[in-house]
Amino acid sequence: MKTFKYIVLGCLASLSAVMTSCSSDYLDTTPTESVSDKTATGTAENIYKSLNGIARTMSTQQYMGQQGECGENRIMSLYENYMSQDYYYNAFASGWGPIMNMKYTQNNYYSTYPWYYYYNIIGQANAIIANVDNATGDEELKKFCKGAALTFRAYAYEKLIHYYAPRWQDSNNGESKVIVLRTDESTGDKAPSSLNDVYTQIYKDCQDAITSFESSNYKRPSTQVWIPNVNVAHAVYARAALYRQDYQTALAQATEARKGYPLMSNSDYQAGFCKPTSEWLFGSYGGASENNWYWSFGTQFSCNGYYGSNTGYGAGQVSDALTSQIPNTDVRKHLFLTPDKIGWSKSDEYLDGEADPAAFNKAVAYMDSIHEAYTSGYAAPYQGCKRAGYFFMGSQWKFYVFDTPGVGYLPFIRSSEMLLIEAEANHFLGNDAAAQANLVELNKTTGRDPEYTCTKTGDAMFKEIVKYRSLELWGEGFGFSDYKRWNLPMDRTNSANVDPSIMVRVETNATGWAWRIPLRETDYNHEYLGTQNKTVK
Repeated sequence: MKTFKYIVLGCLASLSAVMTSCSSDYLDTTPTESVSDKTATGTAENIYKSLNGIARTMSTQQYMGQQGECGENRIMSLYENYMSQDYYYNAFASGWGPIMNMKYTQNNYYSTYPWYYYYNIIGQANAIIANVDNATGDEELKKFCKGAALTFRAYAYEKLIHYYAPRWQDSNNGESKVIVLRTDESTGDKAPSSLNDVYTQIYKDCQDAITSFESSNYKRPSTQVWIPNVNVAHAVYARAALYRQDYQTALAQATEARKGYPLMSNSDYQAGFCKPTSEWLFGSYGGASENNWYWSFGTQFSCNGYYGSNTGYGAGQVSDALTSQIPNTDVRKHLFLTPDKIGWSKSDEYLDGEADPAAFNKAVAYMDSIHEAYTSGYAAPYQGCKRAGYFFMGSQWKFYVFDTPGVGYLPFIRSSEMLLIEAEANHFLGNDAAAQANLVELNKTTGRDPEYTCTKTGDAMFKEIVKYRSLELWGEGFGFSDYKRWNLPMDRTNSANVDPSIMVRVETNATGWAWRIPLRETDYNHEYLGTQNKTVK
């Protein structure tokens, strides 16, 4: 298969890219322009460097036809947030409306990148898994590296399912064949596997990773959130089980995943989501020496990044249909500009400083009061998150950067997500009392809303989980996948602060919101069983 062959051959360059790193947080290595696969996987120390190479793939610029293709950043923004019900980027809505309205899921141009990107990670992980047992060096480190590589592979396959596979309930009990399952270093033609087989492999990878981690005395340095550990393996396992509607497994694995990662305090919650806290299980590297510049998440989508503070674009908004459901006692509501905060009676698209300077100045003062103290030590401190003379209603100051133009870490998995998985799993297992306790732990016990209570059951309980998952994880890359998994329409028609071009309702359908398999796969993998424009060879 030509496409995948290019990825595998290219992955060695990605593995070696870390060897030119000047960061003090990434492992110091000898600079070189290239490295053989034998060198990259010949010793335990080099394999650990190769794990760093995978981590860099998740946060650096690649190119498969579009600008801005820089790993998880791109997935979170374009493939999740833009198509969500509650995240708006009104400044770009008129131009980006088709993708925000899910019109391009069958467009080959946009469907290519997630496939390329996640198979890139899989190819790198396969190279490590195939060679780690024969590598020289510390046995404990080898076991840890094997667990991490298995977790990377499971993570990538679990994410591929979100975009290219139908919902589990639309998959003929897992018999649908969509994803090409590769677990070795081969690059030849290969038929896609059933969804059941892919889930079986994800489960196996996670369990093997957990076993490998637990047999090793090596522990991930606490600062290196970009390298998977045993908690991340449990978390990926929990995600996969939730998507497969295997709720008992999801519950058990989510509970294990968040052990040792307590939920963050309110002060940490308001500190900008750009530095790891107590509950970050897994995230990107975000140091200034590895700055991704223009296309970093922080530059594009953080309120004090370049776009949010120096241009007229802003940094994204939350739906007022979501925030209107949240009581004012909730600290998370303070991370968004809502009309009640400034005594405004409107929920229109933006607040014009010239037309209503008093309200505009109230908005500036309110935002100053929230974050100035938390960000005073940042190289790129609080800058007001303001546009050139006006604010969008719903403007966010959840995401910050600590250096210019967009330097910051990005969370991939947090223990709050695991607690929400527990709540959802408990609900579908018929234990709403336990689900209520999960939500109380998330909301009241943490102090995020000290007045929170929950006695809901049945459908009302499910809607409560949807609401608080949407609030807690807003902007972190779940908006499309969650609504796909829940089989719920994406409906923005009840929002007052959304641009008219994206005020739409997109119904669920029999294809399960599955993205098109790229032509670079179906045209060149001669064993591919799909029918999408397959070229006969």
